[in-house]
Amino acid sequence: MESRLAIIVRSTEIDVNGHVNNAKYLEYLEWGREEWYELSQLSYETFGSMGIQTVTVNININYKKECKQGEHLTITCRPDKMGRSSYVLKQEIYNEQGELCADALVTSVTMDSTTRKSVEAPEALRKHFS
Repeated sequence: MESRLAIIVRSTEIDVNGHVNNAKYLEYLEWGREEWYELSQLSYETFGSMGIQTVTVNININYKKECKQGEHLTITCRPDKMGRSSYVLKQEIYNEQGELCADALVTSVTMDSTTRKSVEAPEALRKHFS
């Protein structure tokens, strides 16, 4: 399943170069992942009830096109790869012309909430990667 989140670039997201600051893209991606988790019925509460949390351990992002204030963007997120405890989500940011502005592979790990050690990803998450 792929999620799609629509946003509008705000003035507070613009840097001195007149475009979205590179760090803001990471926040946009996080919003997109949150949307995917919610649509996948994998909220914080759901993971919490399983005694696990997810943590981001790597983000590989490619900046393709600058985004400017007032632009309408769409952030997509979909499952890419599943390991034992780690998994990768593929994300993209498009402008209103359908041009790719950024893409990223985001690796996360499932960990036990108490021991803070990695644990095997639950079936509730795995099923989205098949």
